[in-house]
Amino acid sequence: MIIARSPLRVTLGGGGTDLPSYYEKFGGFLIAAAIDKYVYITLHENFTPDLIVKYSRLERVENATKVEHPIIRESFTALGMDGRGLELTSLADIPSGTGLGSSGSFTTALLKVLHAQKKDLIHPAELAEQACDIELNRLKEPIGKQDQYIAAYGGLTCFKFLPGGKVEAWPLKVSDETRDNLEDNLLLFFTGYSRSASAILKEQDQKSKSDDKSMIDNLHFVKDLGLQSQVALEGGNLAEFARLMDVHWQRKKQRSGGMSNPKINEWYDLAMANGALGGKLIGAGGGGFLMFYTEDKSKLRHAMRSVGLKEVRFRFDFEGTKLVIS
Repeated sequence: MIIARSPLRVTLGGGGTDLPSYYEKFGGFLIAAAIDKYVYITLHENFTPDLIVKYSRLERVENATKVEHPIIRESFTALGMDGRGLELTSLADIPSGTGLGSSGSFTTALLKVLHAQKKDLIHPAELAEQACDIELNRLKEPIGKQDQYIAAYGGLTCFKFLPGGKVEAWPLKVSDETRDNLEDNLLLFFTGYSRSASAILKEQDQKSKSDDKSMIDNLHFVKDLGLQSQVALEGGNLAEFARLMDVHWQRKKQRSGGMSNPKINEWYDLAMANGALGGKLIGAGGGGFLMFYTEDKSKLRHAMRSVGLKEVRFRFDFEGTKLVIS
């Protein structure tokens, strides 16, 4: 049996500038953090001529080309595998559609087990780019590249997205004290809403392609906030980082009418009145997780619990996509 795990992520700055419709013209930049919530993929022989695939559904097909799940089908195809005689299962710590990059984590974990089955070694950069090729090129999803890259690399990582598709990655240069304080003081709360990132990102993608001035200006501003966030974090100024999170969220809401809703805005305002120094909705928007930076965790937790929001505690992951058993 082969088991791979791939971390989910939170974005710390610059989110949205990793879509090709933006970075191919202007270049993108963001900071992401992998967290210790994972997507797991297992693969083993099933001693039949069929391919068995288990996710939220069960598929039993004669070969991978017949699989309905698009990422699974295209991943087998990309690696030249028919899947016959294999059984593949996916599990996740957090449901999909909640803004933590589960699709990119799923794809990188899946490719990792398929490469292991073929006895291939693969570098994180190559793994991330293969995952991007499947989701962006083969499946034409209007999404960015950060999820695949932070899942593959792990850690607190800066990414520069260059015209032509090249991605540069390097660790965020923070002190141990800053990293520990950041990890301790970032809190995640589930809104109870799940949504499709593609639906919201499609609007951004179309506006960027058509050179919509308000969208382009918004993304320029957010990219600059990402660079300011890097300076704040590397300088150990977490209060300034939190302030920039709030500025980012206020500007991010302007990208789409589906980015937020009255209930999410109400919860955000409640958090800011109860100890949060800054925050935002993680991911494309419309639901998922609210993340806040606070120096008064007890007060914030009490306020969020009082309105029924569930906290998901996390630590940072520094291993990226890896084989657990092979």
